[in-house]
Amino acid sequence: MTKPFFALCALASFALRADTVQLTGAGATFPALLYTKWFSDYNKLRHVQINYQAIGSGGGIKQITEKTVDFGASDAPMSDDEMAKAPGIQHIPTVMGAVVIVYNLPGVTSLRLTPETLAGIYLGKITKWSDPALAKDNPNAKLPDLAIAVAHRSDGSGTTYAFTDYLSKAVPEWKSGPGTGKSVNWPTGLGGKGNDGVTGVVKQSEGGIGYVELVYASQNKLPPAEMKNHDGAWVKPTLETVSAAAGQAQMPDDYRISITDMPGKTAWPIATFTYLLIYKDQSDEAKGKELLKFLWWAEHDGQKSAAPLDYAPLPKAVVQKVEETLKGLTVRGKAVLASSK
Repeated sequence: MTKPFFALCALASFALRADTVQLTGAGATFPALLYTKWFSDYNKLRHVQINYQAIGSGGGIKQITEKTVDFGASDAPMSDDEMAKAPGIQHIPTVMGAVVIVYNLPGVTSLRLTPETLAGIYLGKITKWSDPALAKDNPNAKLPDLAIAVAHRSDGSGTTYAFTDYLSKAVPEWKSGPGTGKSVNWPTGLGGKGNDGVTGVVKQSEGGIGYVELVYASQNKLPPAEMKNHDGAWVKPTLETVSAAAGQAQMPDDYRISITDMPGKTAWPIATFTYLLIYKDQSDEAKGKELLKFLWWAEHDGQKSAAPLDYAPLPKAVVQKVEETLKGLTVRGKAVLASSK
């Protein structure tokens, strides 16, 4: 059983010392389980309490833009328009993850989906599990004559961005229809708030299908479908296949990159980086210093906690690139990490 939403998104209360620094953040639900562990572990190392609200990537971008939090979080890189409204923002990739397709079909434990079939389901054109397109993808499966209950995100979501970005690349009809976005006009389906909301809709709906981050599938014992990737190979969502997708990417200096539908026989097609969003120059001296020190810890020691929670650690080359970026960030115009961590 999934823990209540608030339990995943907020840290337990700690007895605060007088010298404890408190940081606040908000955004993506995709990495919320990992972030909760990170913030708890880091609190034991330093007198820093980090409170995080998993409200979706859209909410995280909004709050960091309005400077109502110390950092935002998003799986979707900010658009040029969003960046223009928040000058001075820096994306910091933290880990990578897989967006997976989960389903609730009694007696069915293995399912394969082509991007065309998946798009057909979410376009409302494939409405039953007995549809010929699904039978073609799964010639050895006994799929029931059951209505498909489609679940999608109801909030502005980086998980939705990755999912729709993938379909837009792989299926021309999707690109010209709902398209890519943190929120889109869904042709069909029922909305759920957060990854846990979509998970709940699928679990409660016989015949349900939805897209969530891999850890939510694992924790709720919902089987993820295999997908046909860019190279036409059937692949399962694993840390290795997510890393294979990232291995094909050329990381830009601002880290705003999509790794969906990447080439490679072992690449998972709906993979994504997730980011913390901070200002390059921190105005609050105490908070700014601790935030940058936390980020350095997250990029190094924090990576050890990723795999056990079904997130892929950052590639070594990306960590080295982020190190240089972090050394260039400042607090009131002065570098904090240039000479010491």
